[in-house]
Amino acid sequence: MKTGVCGIACEICPLMVKGKCPNGDEGCTPKMNEMCKISTCAFERSARYCFECPDFPCETTKSGPIAYDYCMFISGKWKP
Repeated sequence: MKTGVCGIACEICPLMVKGKCPNGDEGCTPKMNEMCKISTCAFERSARYCFECPDFPCETTKSGPIAYDYCMFISGKWKP
């Protein structure tokens, strides 16, 4: 199973399901991508996945596709 740079499984990504992924069958990888702020940010920070970045979660993470509260939870920064 391929996992996009955002952490979501490519097979369930809305763009991939609709056949509109800008990366085709390759799925999302860190690279300059004007359609995906998360991919560009990870590329600029040399991270394979955005959650590997020490600043995760950040303002860029809020653009989705994963809920920001969930990002806070998996980062250990969530406060109930």
